[in-house]
Amino acid sequence: MALPKVNIRTATIDDLSVLLNFEQEIIKAERPFDVTIKEGPISYYDIGEMIEDPKSQVVVAEVEGKIVASGYAIPKKARHYLDHEYYAYLGFMYTDEDYRGLGINAMIVEELKKWSNQKGFKEIRLTVYDENLPAIKAYEKVGFKKHIIEMRLE
Repeated sequence: MALPKVNIRTATIDDLSVLLNFEQEIIKAERPFDVTIKEGPISYYDIGEMIEDPKSQVVVAEVEGKIVASGYAIPKKARHYLDHEYYAYLGFMYTDEDYRGLGINAMIVEELKKWSNQKGFKEIRLTVYDENLPAIKAYEKVGFKKHIIEMRLE
């Protein structure tokens, strides 16, 4: 598929039903990477609250009026020993299966980077499962570098 005309915009509360479906798709995709995710229906985010929070930025990508991708940037307090007090944390990165590989995720990241820079954040971070190689490759493609690995012991 050739790259269609993509419109990146701020999400509105009217987008919530689509975004809640995206959230469930993210959870479904991440369950195989994380045995500690609870069984049954869960939710990662309060997307409605994020949309309405002036300190957060939720964006969507539209193709011909259809929402096909999403992402957010939120402020997070850094650890006290780091050289920055706050950083922008990116999450809720999802692209509809039919629109993957077209660079739409990169457009979402670019929009969130712009917002983060306008808000004065010097540091932008995200987390990704170490076995989620397609996501890691996509994030590296837009400039992210591996930084730390969180390990766990049962």
